[in-house]
Order: sequence, then structure tokens, then C-alpha cells
Amino acid sequence: MSRVYNFSAGPAVLPEQVLREAAEEMLDYKGCGMSVMEMSHRSRVFDDLIDETAADFRELLHIPDNYKVLFLQGGASLQFAMIPMNLMKNRVADYIVTGQWAKKAYQEAQKYGRANKIASSEDETFSYIPDCSDLPISPDADYVYICENNTIYGTKYKKLPNTKGKLLVSDVSSCFLSEPMDVTKYGIVYGGVQKNIGPAGMVISIVREDLITEDVLPGTPTMMQFKTHAENRSMYNTPNCYCIYICGKVFKWLKSMGGLEAMKERNEKKAALLYNFLDESQLFQGTVRREDRSLMNVPFVTGDKEMDAKFVAAAAEAGFVNLKGHRSVGGMRASIYNAMPIEGVEKLVEFMKDFEKENR
Repeated sequence: MSRVYNFSAGPAVLPEQVLREAAEEMLDYKGCGMSVMEMSHRSRVFDDLIDETAADFRELLHIPDNYKVLFLQGGASLQFAMIPMNLMKNRVADYIVTGQWAKKAYQEAQKYGRANKIASSEDETFSYIPDCSDLPISPDADYVYICENNTIYGTKYKKLPNTKGKLLVSDVSSCFLSEPMDVTKYGIVYGGVQKNIGPAGMVISIVREDLITEDVLPGTPTMMQFKTHAENRSMYNTPNCYCIYICGKVFKWLKSMGGLEAMKERNEKKAALLYNFLDESQLFQGTVRREDRSLMNVPFVTGDKEMDAKFVAAAAEAGFVNLKGHRSVGGMRASIYNAMPIEGVEKLVEFMKDFEKENR
């Protein structure tokens, strides 16, 4: 069977080159006679692998020396608790709620202190990013929290909020490494890797060193302290070794593609193909304000649930899979992450044009 075009929101498409390399090394990684799946994380071979992976990641994002890179488990959802546990010194934090994941992070933070919802786009089903130029930032807030790209709703911050000098914390799970970013604008920036970087099961967190202290909320478990992982090079306990290995291969692939500047250009081209068609279509419509559209996740509808279902089924039959929208919103969603080739989007648009002709 030939490979399908996989538009899943996560776990998601990976570069074919990476999968082929991993297949070749499955039984024998670099002549050691075993797979990365089998080796000790305390071995010299894995020690070199994790160091090289971290170095390539730092190079791609131009991460300054005063930030630590942590490979953590528990998914982005565990960070919803880990961040307030480590940062909420005053027991106050401000949250901008632009989707389901920001909302869950906001709700989780309420367990540890006063979480303030200072802006939201829930009034229009999270179809836009609110104006964040003059927010009611709390004077005693420990940080301001955002989810930068909203996977379910297809919105993206094009400009970071004015935090009025407060620390910015950002979940970038679904736009990680899709374009350059200035790490120095954040106190913490983190993301689950299963959308745009690697297989499921890991979060990469970039944490400014001055935020890594023993001064955490009382009762914070050892495993939930950034200090624990920073001091042990992400190997306090057994890390997700195979995930780190695949992520490392993706970093090499990104470098070979020209880095994040080249990826941004490529992603803009892919997104424009799909958005331009949606703007002209008589059958399909996008659901997001034009100025807030994500490059990674493109939700769209026909306005008729039966027609949506018919399209999803026909698309799957034609080799365009995982186009069904999130269960909470319905419709369709094409996730066009870094590893989705341009031809995948071109062929999807051709298919949508043909479907429209037959079903108008």
C-alpha cells in the first residue's frame, strides 16, 4: 500500500526521510548492535545522542545560553500544573483564553492560586485572537500565559501580547519549529512534539535559567520541579529515549531543508494554496478571521453536517486521511505541518475542487 496524505492534528505526519532512516537503524544504531529502543539511557551512545539532539534544537531556534532545554514527559497537559507549581510565587497568574487548551491550562492553574482570565475569544467560538495591546495585567501576576497556535480552532497569534513587563509563558505545541521565533521574549516556551516534531510522548520546554529554583509551591513533587530535570540533563528518570532519537532526526532534516526561515516560507506557500481556494469556494468556507489564520491548522466547513461527513469519507477513500474536525467543533480540519509536502496540499485542493463540482 502506498502512503496516504495524513492531515492528522497529532500524532501527525513525519518526514518520510526520517522514517526511512529510523527503519534502517531499527536493529542496529550506528554499529552498536541494538536499537535505540533497547539501549540504556545511561550508555555513552545515548549520552552522545541526547547531547547532539539538544545542540541541533538550540541551533535551529538560536536559543541563548541562559535558557535550559528540557525533554519532559506527561504531555502539554502536565505543564498546565507544572508551570504554576514552579512559577506562582505570588499565587497570581493571568491567562488569555483563545481555545480549548488555554482554557484547560487556566482551569488547572486555579488549583494553585488566583488565575485571572484577562482576555478571551470564547464569545465567537474561538474564531479570532483578541486584541492584546492593552490588557488588564494584574500588578502582582507571576506570569501571563498564552497558547500561541490553537490546533482545534485554527488561530495563531501574529503578534505577542503586551505583558507590560510580566513574564510570558507560551504553549507552542502545534506551531513549534514552523517558523523562527525569538526565545528571549518568553520566560518559558514549551510544546508537545507529537504535532510538528516527532512521535507522541514528550514535551520540549525552553526555560529561562533564573526561573529554575528550589522556590516552588509547597508539596510540589520532585518530578514536577524544573530544577530536577535541568540538573540531570532531562535524565533524572528514564526519558522517552526513542522519541528523543526521532526528534533529533527531524532537527537534522529541518537543518537540511534550510532551517526555520525556509520552513516558514514553505508553510506560508502551503497555507496560501488552501486558504485561497477556501476564499473562492462556493461550497467550503474557512472558520477563522483572515488576520488570525494559522499556518498549521486549517478548519473549514460546508455548512451542512451530512455534506461534511460525505466529504470526509470521500477524501479518505481518495487517500486524504484524518480530515475530520475535532469532536468539539465538527466540520473538517487540515493540519499541514512541516512534514506535509506541498504536493499533498496541491492534490487536496484539486480533490476539493472536483468534489465541489459534483456536489454543488
